[in-house]
Amino acid sequence: MTEESTNRLLLVKAKGGFGNRILSAVTGITLASVTSRTAVIDWRDGDYMPRGVNAYPMLFDDPVGIDVAQFDERTDVAPPIWRGRLGEYPVDIIEQFFPQDHSNPRIYRKLSVDLARPQVDEPLAVFWSYLPKPARIRKHVAHNPRFKSMRPAAVTKVALDQYFRPNQRVRDEVTALLSGRRHPIIGVHIRYTDRKVSLRRIMSEVARLRKKMPDAPIFLATDNERVQAIFRAKVDNVFVIEKRLGDDANSLHEQAPAKNALHEAENALIDMWALAGCDWIIHSRHSTFSVTAALIGGIPRARQRDIDRWNPRVVSKRWIQAWT
Repeated sequence: MTEESTNRLLLVKAKGGFGNRILSAVTGITLASVTSRTAVIDWRDGDYMPRGVNAYPMLFDDPVGIDVAQFDERTDVAPPIWRGRLGEYPVDIIEQFFPQDHSNPRIYRKLSVDLARPQVDEPLAVFWSYLPKPARIRKHVAHNPRFKSMRPAAVTKVALDQYFRPNQRVRDEVTALLSGRRHPIIGVHIRYTDRKVSLRRIMSEVARLRKKMPDAPIFLATDNERVQAIFRAKVDNVFVIEKRLGDDANSLHEQAPAKNALHEAENALIDMWALAGCDWIIHSRHSTFSVTAALIGGIPRARQRDIDRWNPRVVSKRWIQAWT
C-alpha cells in the first residue's frame, strides 16, 4: 500500500443483503486499486447490525483498520452531495434529495464518483451502488498493470481474497460443517422471502444431480422456514445450520436486527461460505447471495445448475443492471 493510497481513500457505502453489498464492494475495491486509493468499507446502514455500527470489521478481517466514522464531518469529498454527511447512508440521502428515485437504477450515479471518470482531486471519494458494476469500470481495469490480462472472475477474486476473509467463528463453523463429509457435496440455495425462486425447478435439478450422485450429501441454505421443512421432508441426507429463518414476505436483512444480531449475521455468512465449499451448486442467478458463493468458491460453471440461466427476463434484467 503506497503513501498516496493511504492519504487518498475511497469510502464504500452499502445497501441490501450480503450478496449485493459484497459484490458491489468488490467494484469499489477494484476501483480504489486502479485510482491509487485505499478502499474503506462502511456498513453502518443498519442492515445486520444496529444503525451506526459498522458491521464490516465485526464480520471480516479488515485489511486496513481505518475507522470510517472519523471522516463523518469532512467536506473535502467527491461527489459533493456527501460533504459533511459521510455519517449518513444511501437510503437517507435518496430520501432527502431524491425521494421518488429509490427504485431508479441510475440513482447510484448521484451518490458515487463517476465510474467513467473516477479520478478526482478530493482526498475522500465515495463509491456506492446497490449492484456490482464491473462492466462500467472494465476499461480502467484493463489498462491497469495489476489486472492486465486477468479475466473478470480473477479480478473479483483478488478483491474477495483481500477484503472478505470471514471472522474466526464463521471460518471455524464452516470447517466443522463440511469436514468429514463424503464428497461430492451438493449445495442448494433457495431464496424464498421477499424474492422467490422456482421451487419446482430447484427440486428438478436436485433430482437430476442425485440420480448421478445418489450418495452425495446436500447442504441447504435458505431464508424460509417453511421451505426448509418441505425440502428436508422430500430429500434425504440434507444438512443445514441452525439459524433464524423468515417467512414468505420479508427478507431477513431488512428486519430489525435481533438481540443476537452479530450471531445471525455470522450465520448468513456461514451459509454463504459453506455453499462456496460445496462441489456443486444449485441456485438462481436472480440471487446475488448464491452468485457470490460460487465466486468465492471458484465453482466452475460446469458444476453450477443455475435454474435461471436461460430465463430471458432475469438475464436481460441482469445485463441492463450491469451496464446502466
